Amino acid sequence: MGLLRNRAFCRELALMAGVLAAAAALACAVEGGGAGAWALGTGALSCALFWAFSARRHREIARLAEEVDEVLHGGRRIDFSDCREGDLAVLKNELAKMTAALAGANERLGREKQALADALADVSHQIRTPLTAIGLTVAAIEAARDDAERFRALRELEGLVERVGWLVTALLKLAKVDAGAIRVQASAVDAQRLVREALAPLEGALDLRGVAVETRVEPGATFTGDAAWSAEALGNVLKNCMEHTPSGGVVCVRAFEDAVAFRILVTDTGPGIAPEDLPHLFERFYRGAGSEGFGIGLSLARSLAAAQGGTLSAGNDPDTGGARFEFAFPKMVV
Repeated sequence: MGLLRNRAFCRELALMAGVLAAAAALACAVEGGGAGAWALGTGALSCALFWAFSARRHREIARLAEEVDEVLHGGRRIDFSDCREGDLAVLKNELAKMTAALAGANERLGREKQALADALADVSHQIRTPLTAIGLTVAAIEAARDDAERFRALRELEGLVERVGWLVTALLKLAKVDAGAIRVQASAVDAQRLVREALAPLEGALDLRGVAVETRVEPGATFTGDAAWSAEALGNVLKNCMEHTPSGGVVCVRAFEDAVAFRILVTDTGPGIAPEDLPHLFERFYRGAGSEGFGIGLSLARSLAAAQGGTLSAGNDPDTGGARFEFAFPKMVV
């Protein structure tokens, strides 16, 4: 009796019955009682067939509604293997497409939510470590027995504060990359100027560590990109090489053009990249054994290169045995 609660069906049935009754009455008046009875019987049969077909359609729609409800609350997909030709088949097919799209969006949202949770956990861990060291250093300053000991602790504290500042700045830049807020202002980038700007912030640290830098830049070499973000990316790679090069070692920077791309090669004379670290080197927050960094710089460098249509790859240099990084900016990409 659920069909009788459908107002549209009741209206259509009443209209059909009224039309058929009027036709039967007209036939009876014109042709006599036999014709009227035949018209009335035909009308009753038509109403019965209409009822049967409508009941079947109602059951199909009810079953489809139940499947949609299960999809929304139970997570299962609509099975349209039993669909035939017809309006309901088309509707069911479209619903299947919609639920598949919603399921995909929900899955992506779940992955993004998990990635955000992992990133927050990593960030909190990365910040907590230097903050703990800062607290210990402050305690050491308070307990210092002479000015020399206090001065050493202050220098250590200064270095820790700089590391935290660099970490926060790098995290903000990564957030911009993730949000697509990096604006690349494409222009002709001079290779010699790029290398100078990337090395400038590291000069003091290089001197303190006793690491030399050799630069071999092809005169007049240029590429189309963003000078500021390119210097940031190259600087992060240089910083990584510096941190893994022992005192007396050398970091070499080569920049040149070939027929395909503008390339920057950075090599060092450190111990090289361990085979187990190589596949994960550009993963965010990944730190190899004995690493001093936070696992952010190389990930940021690759993201900045990619934002300009370039690539950043890593390996070990066969000549020096140290790490080898290569930027490539294809000439056809603007």
